[in-house]
Amino acid sequence: MRKSRFPLFVTVGILVFFYLPIVIVIAQSFNSSRFGGAWKGFTLDWYVKLLTDRNIWHAITNTLIIASSSTAVSIVLGTLAAFALYRYKTKMQIGHNMLIYLPLVIPDILMGISLLLFFVSLKAGLGLFTIFLAHVTFSMSYVAMVVLGRFQDFDYSILEAALDLGASWGTAVRRILLPFLMPGIAAGGLLAFTLSMDDFVITFFVSGPDSTTLPLYIYSMMRHGSPSVINALSVILIALTFIIIFISKKLLEVRE
Repeated sequence: MRKSRFPLFVTVGILVFFYLPIVIVIAQSFNSSRFGGAWKGFTLDWYVKLLTDRNIWHAITNTLIIASSSTAVSIVLGTLAAFALYRYKTKMQIGHNMLIYLPLVIPDILMGISLLLFFVSLKAGLGLFTIFLAHVTFSMSYVAMVVLGRFQDFDYSILEAALDLGASWGTAVRRILLPFLMPGIAAGGLLAFTLSMDDFVITFFVSGPDSTTLPLYIYSMMRHGSPSVINALSVILIALTFIIIFISKKLLEVRE
């Protein structure tokens, strides 16, 4: 029987659909045309302009500060929330579960507006701190769900046995619970960091005049700036992503 080539064509079509836009962005970052489109020659001017643009680096700094700080707080709160959902089976946990799931299902624009109204009612000045609070609000839910999935395979009797054998609560958590949860905590933290770096809608509503993040700055550049500089920035971010993945893979191979 002759094998069908249809699965091969579907696979190639999907790969082209996903990766052709990335190839186009990389090519356009070296195009001397300011707005892309027709090829007008090879140039590195957009990378030079990117590296010398202080506004972009200010936006990147703000983004990294918010993403790092909100991820750290989200890991702590999300892990504690997951532990409470796993350990305590009471009727109050139904409400707790709803509070955790709510930020995952509410549309971003609705959440952004509600947070804006909340901060305005408190007469809080919009800036990096309000963005930080907004990012913690939705990031901790993602961390909690990922860590809770890890908790499903945890046998709590092991922790109780360690306590019965004389270990303190802190020692049992540090030597037994945290090592078991670490893959889930790391996965939840990476997810929270990525979502914080990438968030635009919620940040748009709760940001102040001097708290521009990278997604907001890219949006303003698309309207009033040069798309070619954005292409160059995209290529650098893609390269950094591949480098991080490569290093992570090598570290995992060394540990194995």
